[in-house]
Amino acid sequence: MKQINKRQSFELADLFRINSKKFTNKHKLCSDQLKAITAISECRTSKMGGHINRCNSCQHKEIAYNSCRNRHCPKCQYLKQLIWTDKLESKLPVCNYFHVVFTIPSSLHKLFYINQRQCYDLLFKATSQTLLKVAENPQHLGAKTGAVSVLHTWGQSLTYHPHIHMIVPGGGLSDDQMEWVEAGKKFFLPVKVLSEVYRGVIWGLLKKRILSGEIKLPDDEKSLESLKSKVYAKSWNVYIKKPLTSPKSVVRYLGNYTHRVAISNNRIIKIDQQSITFSWKDYRKGKRKQNMTLGLDEFMGRFLRHILPSGFYKIRYTGLLAAANGNKRERCQRLIKKSQPIALLQGLKMKQVLELITGRPVDQCPKCTKGKMLPHAILDPD
Repeated sequence: MKQINKRQSFELADLFRINSKKFTNKHKLCSDQLKAITAISECRTSKMGGHINRCNSCQHKEIAYNSCRNRHCPKCQYLKQLIWTDKLESKLPVCNYFHVVFTIPSSLHKLFYINQRQCYDLLFKATSQTLLKVAENPQHLGAKTGAVSVLHTWGQSLTYHPHIHMIVPGGGLSDDQMEWVEAGKKFFLPVKVLSEVYRGVIWGLLKKRILSGEIKLPDDEKSLESLKSKVYAKSWNVYIKKPLTSPKSVVRYLGNYTHRVAISNNRIIKIDQQSITFSWKDYRKGKRKQNMTLGLDEFMGRFLRHILPSGFYKIRYTGLLAAANGNKRERCQRLIKKSQPIALLQGLKMKQVLELITGRPVDQCPKCTKGKMLPHAILDPD
């Protein structure tokens, strides 16, 4: 009997099935990491249960196993991404957008990792405050803007690298709300100013939370002053990438970041009993594509560093794009005088979404093409 939600040649789940027992016996993992290992290992297998569909014409049968729906699973993000981006497109002001990336220096990585929930939340607050403060300055944009922010914690080789991706309108609402203030087509805000303000905001928030006991210093960090010296030792990096010209191009671009996990299955080239080989892009060498081979323990350790704390929101909205500012967004749209896209997928059932994507009836029999595949039997989890 054919399985309809087929697997790829090599999957992250294969590695977990081979190595998770050995790895968990050697390393102490948190509950979120253990849940992710189990969910990814069992996703779309008989352990998740499922159902059998049967054609009402030719009696052809197919098995469909249930998905785990874990947000770190590389097989469970595509439809979530499509629905989210469709909804977002209908809410964005129709204008140019800029992609802004805020990073932190490697000297803070250990502090962030041992205080993930607190430090990731702080990172969202710091980047939001920085953007809004610099944008409101009359020497720069001189208007109230907003952003969609997405947290990533990894680099291409799965190293620990917390950073925020922001998609920001190329303009903002004037103080009297009577004008849409447009930024230049190629220039948004000065990167040097953003970097300096960002570093100061991060340090202010860190200091406050460390003194209150909310954030703990690493064991090898001598004092608050030694941490401050690391914060101010080097200039911080903020990047502003080329502008995007419409909400449609924005959400397609942002969709590549929002529901992405640390590694997708299509990057995995080979898995055996000892190692995994996967592709990665070296951004220091012009995005040159290379292959990397790691031992299974090393790879699992890297991947599991990117399991977010349960309930933590990795996508957030600020300023004009915050949920509470719907009226201001409508005001912006009237001032811009361009028609707003309509959400096409909102309110549709998953079956209808799939039919829109594939362009064919989801329940059409793949064998005879005349009958419908209807639920025939429930499969309990193994």
